[in-house]
Amino acid sequence: MAVPKGKTTRMKRDKRRTHDVLKKVSIVQCTRCHSMKIAHRVCQECGYYNNIEIIPVEEKSRSREKAKEKTGK
Repeated sequence: MAVPKGKTTRMKRDKRRTHDVLKKVSIVQCTRCHSMKIAHRVCQECGYYNNIEIIPVEEKSRSREKAKEKTGK
């Protein structure tokens, strides 16, 4: 079996691990509907990216949500 010849130094070990860090997700405000979304992604609320409609969103579902907000249910 393969066995290491010598001890791996802290510097060698840590240099190898420099890429093992999780990166923070950038959350920005949608310019169209002002809801929070992940940067450089299509907005899930309005379906727009860069002022172009990518995902068509039904207006009926939006009007239902607004009616629920008004009644408090």
